[in-house]
Amino acid sequence: MIYSLDKINEMAEGDQDFINSVVSVFLEEVPEDLLALKKALAEDDYQQVYQLAHKIKPNVDLLGMEQTRAAALEMETLGKSESNMEEIKRIFPLLSADIHQVVSELKNDFDC
Repeated sequence: MIYSLDKINEMAEGDQDFINSVVSVFLEEVPEDLLALKKALAEDDYQQVYQLAHKIKPNVDLLGMEQTRAAALEMETLGKSESNMEEIKRIFPLLSADIHQVVSELKNDFDC
């Protein structure tokens, strides 16, 4: 398991509906953002890379995915400075693999 509910549990203060809502939003939005990010990489669109990595970062952070957050932050920084698309493309598979694994784990753990 590469995610943790510690941050969400702390915020939720026992509110299971809140936890379910956060997980649901993650499952709806992050895979779509990941697809858009893949498209932005194919088009060498630094601005879109920046915006999408910036959007993904807090979602993975909420789930305690530190390695994935670091990858998103690096992609965000490189996208914003419009430098080194090759490095961004090298990082993307790591980000993508982590997100796909967590989506699968969340669907299993939350019976989605």
